[in-house]
Order: sequence, then C-alpha cells, then structure tokens
Amino acid sequence: MSAEITLFVNPTAGRGRGAHAAQPAASALRAAGFHVRTVVGTDAEDALARLRAAVREGTGAVIAVGGDGVVSLALQALAGTPVPLGVVAVGTGNDFARALGLPVREPAQAGRLAAEALKESRHREIDLGRVGDGTWYGTVLCSGFDSRVNDRGNRMRLPAGRFKYDLAILAELAAFRPFPYRITLDDGPPLETEATLVAVGNGTSYGGGMRICADALPDDGLLDVVVVGDCSRATLLTVFPQVYKGTHLAHPKVTVHRAAKVALEAPGLTAYADGEPVGPLPVTAECVPAAVRVLA
Repeated sequence: MSAEITLFVNPTAGRGRGAHAAQPAASALRAAGFHVRTVVGTDAEDALARLRAAVREGTGAVIAVGGDGVVSLALQALAGTPVPLGVVAVGTGNDFARALGLPVREPAQAGRLAAEALKESRHREIDLGRVGDGTWYGTVLCSGFDSRVNDRGNRMRLPAGRFKYDLAILAELAAFRPFPYRITLDDGPPLETEATLVAVGNGTSYGGGMRICADALPDDGLLDVVVVGDCSRATLLTVFPQVYKGTHLAHPKVTVHRAAKVALEAPGLTAYADGEPVGPLPVTAECVPAAVRVLA
C-alpha cells in the first residue's frame, strides 16, 4: 500500500465544518506515518476529476472529509477499485457514516480510526447501488413525494437554508397526490401501483437520519425497496414522523421488497441518490456486491 493518502475535502460542508475537520484528520494520518496530500476542487466536477487522477496515480487510500455529497463524489472514483475509502463525516446529513456505524461530527476520532485501519490493513467490503447511467450510490435512491420536495426546494432562491425545504414540504402537501408507479423487481412481472414514494436503499437512511429503509444491510447483495402506498394527507402526516425511528415499516400502507435490480417508472418524477439528482424516471438501480472497501 502506498504511504501517500489523499484527503478529499469539501470545505463548505456542514456550514464550514469541512475545512476545520481536515486538520485533525490530516494530523492523525501524519502521526501514523502517512504522507497526506489534499484534493479540493473548484466545483464538484473539478473535484471529481482531481480525485480520479489521484486514484490513477496510485494513492493508498482516500479520506472523504465532509458530508454525503463528498462521499458520493468519492464513490464515483473508488467503486470497483482496490483503493479504500475513509470517512470523516462532518456534513449536515452524514447518512453514509451512520449506516456503517462510523463516527459522526467527531473528526479527530474519525481520523484516528482511518489511520488505525490503514496501519492494520482493516477494511469492510460493502455493496453499492448503481443507476443505469453509471452513477454509484451508497445510501438511498428516492422518488415520489420526497423527490418533489427536493425539486421544489432546489428551485426556490429564498429563503436560504433548511427553512426553504420546510416551505417546500408545505407546498407539496397542499398539492399532494399519489403517483402511478410501475415497479419491476429483478426479472419478475411489473407491479403497477399508486404510491406516495418509493425508496431503494443500499443503506438505511437519508436526509440526516430518516430511516426510510431501516432494515437495509450494506453487504447482503440486495437493495431494500420501500413502497409507501396511496396515503391521504392525514395518513402521510401520521406516517412520515415515524421514519426517524424506522417504525413506519410496520404501517399497513408500507411494503418492503428486496431485489438485486429495481426498475422504477412514473411520469413527472425525478430520482435522487445520496441526496444528489440522478434524473427523471424511468431509472434502473442494481446492487453491486463488494463494490467498495471502507476503512472501519
């Protein structure tokens, strides 16, 4: 293994926590005898290009410092390679780290864990989801009510911050209706149903701890497909808060399937994976076993 480690940093993650977290992570790696170089792009496209170059040149590991956005970028460069990924989770959501039981908003501890794992050649092989266009994801691909909220929030210029998504939720509730889905699991017959949302999880949560796919395992070779059925507004308002504990899975309007490949079709909906827009449906997601090595 190369003694040079790449620190992949999103300096704006978690309202600036990314920049501050890079220092203790780098210190822990240097104290363990590793040479550290930092990759910071001018934007996501530039950052990914720089990271892919570092991987091609032979880095010993990539340590992603930030939130799920920077982890998602790292997965695009590391999936299918032997280069391990470490995570210093200091973003807003940190769902990838939560799913794997890694430290959250504890950069010094996360840096030490990555350094120890590297010294001991200790890693965990986990699955990833892969969307038909080649996009990799580690947590959840979602579509339906939640993706409509994302769409609306992303279009809003004001107010800033989380509050605009709260307003987007209220606006989508006012216009709420179930969506006609066509869902195909593996090579089985299509399921045509009215659904509020469909989430395809390799990990358990999205949105900073919303355990939409609470029983998903990142190393079982399958994706958990959670279908929230044709709820009324009142039922949706009852079910949605249960997502934080994962107890919504017991609700009669919720069904869970498991499959290695999932195709989703529904008019007028966008899919998001790891919180990033993938594109309009239809989309197909498949589980790729042991697609990435995570320092743990």
